[in-house]
Amino acid sequence: MCSYEYTLAKTYELKDLRTIDFKLAQIADALTVSTMSRDLIECGLGWSWTPSRITRHIQDSNAVVLLATVAAQPIGFAVMSYDDAEAHLKLLAVKPAYQRRGVGRRLIGWLEDSALVAGTPMIYLELRANNKHALWFYEKLGYRKIGVVAGYYCAHESAIRMGRDLWS
Repeated sequence: MCSYEYTLAKTYELKDLRTIDFKLAQIADALTVSTMSRDLIECGLGWSWTPSRITRHIQDSNAVVLLATVAAQPIGFAVMSYDDAEAHLKLLAVKPAYQRRGVGRRLIGWLEDSALVAGTPMIYLELRANNKHALWFYEKLGYRKIGVVAGYYCAHESAIRMGRDLWS
């Protein structure tokens, strides 16, 4: 079952969100990030964000793989690539027990701040067209629909493309 299908499942109270740590992922984190991608994002699509693909992004100077942890245990992550004019949020996931607690918002905030520092005003992303929770989340953060890309996921599932101009 994909995480967005049980987002409203039982959650656990976080006593203090300040205990969430954010760090740049290391090569040793590639399997963890890859497994979370497979289980939380890619379910039903096959596994394309393998450990080797995550490792390439960790090693890429034009990409960031950000890991959120509580007590050194991974609870979420994001992958974003940058070029001169725009950034592309490729992946974002938070474990269900920590959703709706500000973790995703804080991951996005960290990435948006880094894009601004780099002088990159635009961020683009895609999400599954049927993922209403993610659509609501990104819209709440100021992202706007740009269009629909038919067959974006494994040629059988459409995506909604969204973007946000950080300078406006």
